[in-house]
Amino acid sequence: RAAAFFSQTTDQSPSETQPMPPRRYKYLFGPVPSRRLGRSLGVDLVPFKTFSFECIFCQLGRTTHKTAERREYAPADAILGELADWLKSGGEADVITLAGSGEPTLNSEFGRIIEFVRRKSSIPVALLTNGSLLSDPEVRRQAAQADIVKVSLSAWNTASLQRINRPHPGLDFARLVEGQRQFRREFQGRLWMEVFLVWGLNTAARDVSAVARWAKQIHPDKIQLNTAVRPPCEAFARLVPPNRMKALARLFAPPADVIAEYSSDRSAGVQATEIEVLAMIERRPCTLDQICRVFGLHRNEAAKYTGKLVRTGQAREQRREGRIYYLGSHD
Repeated sequence: RAAAFFSQTTDQSPSETQPMPPRRYKYLFGPVPSRRLGRSLGVDLVPFKTFSFECIFCQLGRTTHKTAERREYAPADAILGELADWLKSGGEADVITLAGSGEPTLNSEFGRIIEFVRRKSSIPVALLTNGSLLSDPEVRRQAAQADIVKVSLSAWNTASLQRINRPHPGLDFARLVEGQRQFRREFQGRLWMEVFLVWGLNTAARDVSAVARWAKQIHPDKIQLNTAVRPPCEAFARLVPPNRMKALARLFAPPADVIAEYSSDRSAGVQATEIEVLAMIERRPCTLDQICRVFGLHRNEAAKYTGKLVRTGQAREQRREGRIYYLGSHD
């Protein structure tokens, strides 16, 4: 799957210079806008929808391969080769993020990727994980090399974990929480926690307060509340209204940050092409206005790209809370 694209110049004079075709990578994508991190170069370490959870709110659709087995799903040498090429080509991003289409800690070699970036670049490394495998000492050791680690906690007991995150049968709530607590004791970087709220399922004050009590035991540096502002895999996973999100944020100590809308102040420098727009919406459903902001496009130009992608079957539209989102049409 196409994932990241860059243009090159040659040693020719301006009059002789010809546009270079977009560079394609298999495992890198972006930089894409991130609500938490700014312009993020993503690194995909597992096949599409390979997760240890099957969260009802996932924007990528239902999990097709639910597993807790760690192995080298994507070859580390190939990923390191793409990263070396991207860095050599003058790639710029605010952060390099291990995330993408599945749970990155399932790849047994993800620590090699972090170590390479730390050694070859000054760009910070972020690991976006659901935290389900941090009970494994080797996962904790590899994850501790990152600058930022984001874990998830949207449940407060086994029943709520099953209802909201639908984990692999080999995982349970007690191990998840203990793994995150142990990682906090060992990790010297910034630990962030995302709490994903779904209207009517984990938005009662008593339930959020229970999540907050577990979060306090883990001691993250920052707690962020999110909700389904992008189309989820389950239609019943409804977003939480902004005023309610703000009220629930105050149940955490210190109060959590509400991150239900992303922003990217430095996004206009990303080169905009039809294929790059497709690569972004395959990973992150966006409205037309969001596409405009990311690529610095006029609405008419952005509509030209999205219109053609929809007409040719490469993308699709989905209406959510009165807004139209553009998504990639996955096989």
